[in-house]
Amino acid sequence: MKVLLINGSPRVGGNTSIALQEMEHVFTEEGIGTEIIQIGNRDIRGCIACGQCAGKGKCVFDDVVNEMAPKFQECDGLVVGSPVYYASANATLVAFLTRLFYSTPFDKTMKVGAAVAVARRGGLSSTFDELNKFFTISGMPVASSQYWNSVHGRLPGEAAQDEEGLQTMRTLARNMTFLMKSIALGKEAYGLPGKEEHLWSHFVH
Repeated sequence: MKVLLINGSPRVGGNTSIALQEMEHVFTEEGIGTEIIQIGNRDIRGCIACGQCAGKGKCVFDDVVNEMAPKFQECDGLVVGSPVYYASANATLVAFLTRLFYSTPFDKTMKVGAAVAVARRGGLSSTFDELNKFFTISGMPVASSQYWNSVHGRLPGEAAQDEEGLQTMRTLARNMTFLMKSIALGKEAYGLPGKEEHLWSHFVH
């Protein structure tokens, strides 16, 4: 089994890295493969709603989004970590996720998702909510912890002092591991949930 961890911070080795690495240690102990990808320092444009991905099966802008698509398809779980900017996730990360989720045609049902927010003080819960919406629109169960998935720190390295936050990350990783393993057993025994044909209601008269 494998978890893909997306670091939405532009700062390599910063507080978001500390949070994700705390999870990575637990995944490794549990026998789960991991890969951390730094996204926040990349040049990623937003979606322009051209719709060409529907025919191409990938985004029309051939950049890191298309590079990550196969890794997303293969993983059993996705962790998305972001610093908080104006009570929101990093805009580069949001552009990446919007295009990644929209342009990939594969079924994401029952991949486990987890969002992590890192901030000096406030805006954590709104960022956490924002990131979780990518999972819940895609049929992905959301992993929870002992508290909202957040860590505090302002200067680089300060997150290492947030003992409760780091414990929250470890608990999140253990809970996520349990979910992924349980879902794998469930798929073997029962398969994936049945699906109806999607009904689109656009409210246009």
